[in-house]
Amino acid sequence: SLKNSHKCVGEVGFLQVKVIKANDLPPTDLNGKSNSFCVIELGISKLQTHTVYKSVNPEWNKVVTFPIKDIHDVVELTVLDENGDKTPNFLGKVAIPLLSVQNGQQICLFLKKEHLGSASKGTITLVLDILYNKVRAGIRTFQPKETKLMEENVKFSKKVLAQNIYRVRKISTAVLYTLQYIKSCFQWESTQRSLIAFLIFLVTVWHFELFMLPLFLLLLVSWNYFQLTTGKANSNQDLVNMSMGDDEEEDEKESGKKGLMDKIHMVQEVVLVVQNVLEELANVGERIKNIFNWSVPFMSCLACLVLFVSTALLYFIPLRYIVLIWGVNKFTKKLRNPYTIDNNEILDFLKRVPSDVQKVQYSALRAPTSQSQPRKKRGCELQQLGGQHMVLSITSLEVKKRERCKAQPSSLDII
Repeated sequence: SLKNSHKCVGEVGFLQVKVIKANDLPPTDLNGKSNSFCVIELGISKLQTHTVYKSVNPEWNKVVTFPIKDIHDVVELTVLDENGDKTPNFLGKVAIPLLSVQNGQQICLFLKKEHLGSASKGTITLVLDILYNKVRAGIRTFQPKETKLMEENVKFSKKVLAQNIYRVRKISTAVLYTLQYIKSCFQWESTQRSLIAFLIFLVTVWHFELFMLPLFLLLLVSWNYFQLTTGKANSNQDLVNMSMGDDEEEDEKESGKKGLMDKIHMVQEVVLVVQNVLEELANVGERIKNIFNWSVPFMSCLACLVLFVSTALLYFIPLRYIVLIWGVNKFTKKLRNPYTIDNNEILDFLKRVPSDVQKVQYSALRAPTSQSQPRKKRGCELQQLGGQHMVLSITSLEVKKRERCKAQPSSLDII
């Protein structure tokens, strides 16, 4: 409850996952069957169901419960095929952000490939229930994010590099467009627009107070929320052209001299660093954008709350006192707690906001239910019958028209 929010701040809530079944899984043996089980992962916690042997439509009906330490975590369900003493074969995967969970609702999702970029074969049916304290979740947002100890084997990919360049170019294009717009006001390309901008600049500079900066950001977030509620904008419109590269590139053929291959590997290392830097820059830009376009309402509401509190503090408290308190806190943090982690609250907040790539990965691919399929089929049959009736009516009109032309005497017959 909210009354006990100050107690056990690290315990945000609980998540209950009921893995019901999976359908139409890809077969892995010669008999067209698979020995499948499901691994449920939340943060650093991981559980799995029992294995259902010799079936492509396994039913687990397994209920597991996880403690929630961060409301911005993502629950991942991976369907694997048991392969004896060897590494299990990957069959499919889904990822669901905790903030998008709808309590008690049975959902049927298409499985995705390993990197969550595109759909794979098969579906999985789940029921999720979540219970959490919003005050604790808000406090936890500004603390360091828990990282996994397992290191990923990062490989160079031309698709990922091209995608990251596209993402950075999209953000930089928006910034350059804004700078060009401001430059056009300086150059008086439009007299009316430049005059209005000049008057706004004079009034703002003359009456500027520091509390107006978070207030302006608060108004900008509120304006975007108004645009979303009225249907004039869509927070997912930038995801239309977002493509995810799941297929791993084939290994290069071992041809050529060894020195040339060494040079290629050196170039790959450099390009890999550039790829990671571009990815980080794109993530930061997209996360800032997604705060203002209400992609995650919880984060946008939390940002509005922080901006409102910042506005009030900067309005009633002089800036020098706020900077003094911030500096004393930064300098004495290590003295007060030698084991504290030096962090940046703003960066910790931004890391909780999903980027456009993560939004694509976490988007749900809902499978059609058994009730909607017959209706759809019936509608298709009606459309086909309507099309056949239209074709018959058009052909009958053409036949009648030809008969009339034959009945009328031509000009040569009259002569």
